[in-house]
Amino acid sequence: MNDNDCLFCRIVAGEIPAETVHVTERTVAFRDINAQAPLHVLVVPKDHYADAAALAAGDPAASAELVTTAAAVAAAEGYDDYRLVLNTGAGAGQTVFHTHLHVLAGRPLTWPPG
Repeated sequence: MNDNDCLFCRIVAGEIPAETVHVTERTVAFRDINAQAPLHVLVVPKDHYADAAALAAGDPAASAELVTTAAAVAAAEGYDDYRLVLNTGAGAGQTVFHTHLHVLAGRPLTWPPG
C-alpha cells in the first residue's frame, strides 16, 4: 500500500534517492537531509500510514519493528544513548504525513524538546 504523492513512499520505492542505512521486511531507515544531531535517521514503514496512530491500528507488528530498527541503527552507528521521536499531526510538528520515527544521537538532547 502506498500513496504516489507521498515523499516517503517514493523513497521506499526507490524513485527518490536517499542514504539508506538499514532495511527490514517492513521498514526502511535513511538519513534525514535536515539533520538535527550527528545521528539523525528516519525509520519509516514500507507501507503508507499517515501517522503513528494509524500505523499502530493498521499494522501493530510494523509499529514495533520501527523501534527495533531504530535500536539496530543506533547500535550500528555506535550509540547506546539515543532519542526516538514520533510526531503525529501538524500541531506536533509532523510535516510528511507518512509515519516516521526520528532516531537522534551524538549530542546532548535537552528536555523538554522543541
